[in-house]
Amino acid sequence: METVTLADKFSKINEHWHPYIIGELNDNFIKLAKVKGEFVWHKHDDEDELFIVQQGTLFIDFRDKTVSVKAGEILTVPKGVEHRPYTNGEEVHLMLIEPKQTKHTGELKTDKTVEKLEWI
Repeated sequence: METVTLADKFSKINEHWHPYIIGELNDNFIKLAKVKGEFVWHKHDDEDELFIVQQGTLFIDFRDKTVSVKAGEILTVPKGVEHRPYTNGEEVHLMLIEPKQTKHTGELKTDKTVEKLEWI
């Protein structure tokens, strides 16, 4: 058992919208990502998704509203709910906790889809 320093892990991330695994919790991965700009509309049919904003403000569009998640706040997106995360031009640092089988963009495949997750 060792502690994980989030700043050290974030410093290893050079790509936006590419999640990296930093730990495991039961049947979940703990992931970090840096995001900037707009992502894609997608959903996860069978998995809830927990966003924990470490730095900046993340916006998430839903079909009926937009939610902002500021540093120090969390948001759970329930399974089956279509959503599109984005930022207003600033780089946002996120922690995600998701079941290990969660696909990055659900069943949608785009040029932003990461199919093989890496540990940092």
